[in-house]
Amino acid sequence: MSAVLPAVSVVIPARDDAVALERCLQALARQAVTPAEVVVVDNGSSDGTAAVGAAHGARVVAEPRVGIPAAAATGYDAARNEIVARLDADSVPDEDWVGAIASAMSDARVDAVTGVGRFYEHGRAGGVSAGAYLGTYYLLCHLALGHHALWGSNMAVRRSAWLAVRERVHRAEPDLHDDLDLAFALGPGRTIRLDRTISVGVSARSLQGAAQVRRRFRRAFRTLGVNWAEVPPWERWALRLAT
Repeated sequence: MSAVLPAVSVVIPARDDAVALERCLQALARQAVTPAEVVVVDNGSSDGTAAVGAAHGARVVAEPRVGIPAAAATGYDAARNEIVARLDADSVPDEDWVGAIASAMSDARVDAVTGVGRFYEHGRAGGVSAGAYLGTYYLLCHLALGHHALWGSNMAVRRSAWLAVRERVHRAEPDLHDDLDLAFALGPGRTIRLDRTISVGVSARSLQGAAQVRRRFRRAFRTLGVNWAEVPPWERWALRLAT
C-alpha cells in the first residue's frame, strides 16, 4: 500500500498581479495532487488580484502592510495544514508540483524544501538561464547561511518549523528577501533540502533592467546585514559543523 501524502497548503503573496496570478491558479487547478487549500495574500492591491483569487476558490487574506516579507508571513500564519508550500504570483508550477512537495515533506526529518525553475520568457533556453541564476544564488547563500537557502518562487516549510521561528523573521522590513530571511531564521540546526524534481516556470522580470538588478542586490545585502548582526556567519558555520 502506498504511503498517504501529507496535506499541502499553498500560499501566494501578490500585489497588483492579477494577470500572473490567474495563470498561476490555473496551473494549480491542473495538479495531479490537489492542494488542500490555496491562500492568496492580497498585499494592498489596486487591481483585481483579490477577485482573481476568490474566483478560483482560494482563501483571500488581506495584508495591508506593503512588502513581500509581511505578505508571506501572513500567509504562513493563515495556512491550516502542516505542509505550507509557497509560490509567487508569476510562478507556473508543473502538474506534479504539489505531489512532489508532499512527497519530499513526507520525510519527517525535513523542515523545508526548495526546488528549481525555468524562465518561461526564454523558451528552450529558460532552463539553462534559470539554472545559472539559481545555481549562483544557492551557492552564495549557502556560504552566507551555513546551510541551504530557500527560493520563494518554489518552496515549502513545515508549519511546526514556521511556528517555531515566526517571531524571528523580519516581517516589518519590506526591503528584505523574505525567502532568504526565513532560511536564516530556520538556522543551521534544521534541515532544508534542494529537490530538483520540484519544478516551476517563473518570470525573469525581476532580473530585467539595471534598476531591478540593483534592487535585488540592495535587498540581498540588507538581508545579510540584518541577520549577520544577530548571528555572525562564523558562528552559523560553527553551529552547522557541530550538528
